[in-house]
Amino acid sequence: MSLRLRKFLRYLAVLAAVFAFGLVMFGAFVRLSNAGLSCPDWPTCYGKATWPEHAQAVAQANAAFPDRPYEADKAWREQVHRMLAGTLGVLVLVLALLAARRDRITVLGIILSAIFATVGVTLYLHGERDWSSGLALLAILLPTSGALWLREHAALKMSVLALAAIIFQAMLGMWTVTLLLKPIVVMGHLLGGMTTFGLLAYAALRYNRVGAADNRFAPLRKAVVIGIVLLACQIALGGWTSANYAALACGTDFPTCLGQWAPPTDFHQGFVLWREIGVNYEGGVLDMAARSSIQIAHRIGALVVFCYLGWLSYRLAREGFRFGGVALGVVLVIQVLLGISNVHFGLPLPVATLHNGGAALLLFTLLAIFSRLQPWRSDVASLA
Repeated sequence: MSLRLRKFLRYLAVLAAVFAFGLVMFGAFVRLSNAGLSCPDWPTCYGKATWPEHAQAVAQANAAFPDRPYEADKAWREQVHRMLAGTLGVLVLVLALLAARRDRITVLGIILSAIFATVGVTLYLHGERDWSSGLALLAILLPTSGALWLREHAALKMSVLALAAIIFQAMLGMWTVTLLLKPIVVMGHLLGGMTTFGLLAYAALRYNRVGAADNRFAPLRKAVVIGIVLLACQIALGGWTSANYAALACGTDFPTCLGQWAPPTDFHQGFVLWREIGVNYEGGVLDMAARSSIQIAHRIGALVVFCYLGWLSYRLAREGFRFGGVALGVVLVIQVLLGISNVHFGLPLPVATLHNGGAALLLFTLLAIFSRLQPWRSDVASLA
């Protein structure tokens, strides 16, 4: 592979990761501004590739979906979010093809995956839901198996696996609309976005790796992995909190909840993951006790993650990995302050959106530390 093409691969990986981060932020903005059902169909919006703009188109939209009147200030957000997701999909497709270019079987699988995904969407638009789902499943399995098949390094595998993640993320986006904001799907959609970003971020970090790992830090790898797992669990809790509209279940009190240290709770109802289909979950369906239990669980999880990552930050700095330790500590404190501000100020949209971005940035920080602690090998050079 030419030097120019190697550089292009590096830049494309970084671009895809940055784009994915922006998409996570914009997706949070769409969800938190209650625009998740502003387009009642998928992937079109009131039957259009963009969204209705003229009076006649708006009237037709309202007639076609009488239960979901058109809201101009929200519909564009949802459809632009879908367009941006599609753009990221194209970037990831090109990245995956470049990463797997030396393995013809994997390249063929990636091409077939893209074809199956495209045909699946077309069939979905024509009402062939079963065939569409089957093709979507194949579109996910092909790059997943291809990533496992590749006898290459982490960056290359992550690049291919990211394609499977973004196709599955598209399906979650479809289910978010068709299942009327079902909480388990909304939470899964958030986790899918974070997973896609994490895969692309780690690939970009490995492609642009400079310098060898210091074996002195090898014992820290397990501690960092534990931190990533704990953070993933906390992100899931945050997604569950948002999906059930429980962010303000404790009012604007912190650290107490509704002025009490032990308010009425219902953890059983609060954590029923699968509920009936056909119910519109917009605005939430749980009572205050169940929502309070979700909010309290999220706060407890935040405390656990704060204590562990705070300790990890200190340990990294103490054992000589000063920059990583300080960076982790700073991002951690900012994220906690954003979370407290969400409660104290009544969930203002900018702060709530930044809180989602802070979670992604915290994930990136841990992945960057882990990448730096890994044994070094040039992933891009191996493509020659």
